Amino acid sequence: MTGRDVFQLARPWQWSKNGIIFAGLIFSLSLLSLDHILRSVQAFGVFCLASSGVYVLNDIFDLTRDRLHPVKRTRPVAGGRVSRTQAAVLAFFLLALAWVGSIGLGREFLLALMVFLVVNIAYSIHLRNLVILDVMLIAVSFVVRAVAGVVALRPLSREIELSPWLLVCTFFLALFLGLGKRRHELGLLEDDAAEHRASLEQYSLPFLDQLMSIVTAATLIAYAIYTIAPGTLSKFHAPYLVTTIPFVAYGIFRYLFLIHVKKMGSPVETLYYDRQIVLAIFCWVIYVVGVVYTWPATVGARL
Repeated sequence: MTGRDVFQLARPWQWSKNGIIFAGLIFSLSLLSLDHILRSVQAFGVFCLASSGVYVLNDIFDLTRDRLHPVKRTRPVAGGRVSRTQAAVLAFFLLALAWVGSIGLGREFLLALMVFLVVNIAYSIHLRNLVILDVMLIAVSFVVRAVAGVVALRPLSREIELSPWLLVCTFFLALFLGLGKRRHELGLLEDDAAEHRASLEQYSLPFLDQLMSIVTAATLIAYAIYTIAPGTLSKFHAPYLVTTIPFVAYGIFRYLFLIHVKKMGSPVETLYYDRQIVLAIFCWVIYVVGVVYTWPATVGARL
């Protein structure tokens, strides 16, 4: 097993999904605290190791199906360059490192990590074959990451609480991205879709488009309500958070454009290759930080 094989199995380019962990740092008004920053970075690293371990396990479970996939068949396990035993040892090593790295982040964080692993392993073994539930579990996985980003900070600031708005907005956005990925897979694999993922046999493009329309509206409305909610205004003392809505709307509409016109669909693919989405995310983060931290607020207030 070469270093390149390890790199492909661990899939570090997928680590961007764990970026949601830093939402807790920003919206808990802890961005100016070095101790809080270091804990968030530690939490991010732990989830990167854990997610890589899950990816390796997924390649083991998916060996037969991956060999039929036009792209995945070149992966180390499916391609025969790495045996199942070698991959299992690597997965165990990555998960053990994640456990060691979680030391000091608190019991709540460890519980979130365990939930993340259980959900993802159950998804890889069987639950991804269940239509609708498969994309909902993807969304739940993102929500758990967001929760972990918050609870990792609580040992330093017990007054930090978990906001339901963080859960709602994260869930709908992740559900939106998950449905987009399914649509891309269905269009890419066409008649062979069911051979690669059982749930794809029960999806159709019109059905996915209808679901995406519902979730798109839900995502935008949830975020818009959050920006003008009394609790948000009271916490940040910043009446202009509502002006961040255009960045979110543009990012969502751009993703829909890439799905329907450019025939893209993988969230990671768009993040790395579409400059306009990257720019929208960057501008949103900078603008939110500017708005939130320009007005006086109490560090450690309700998230």
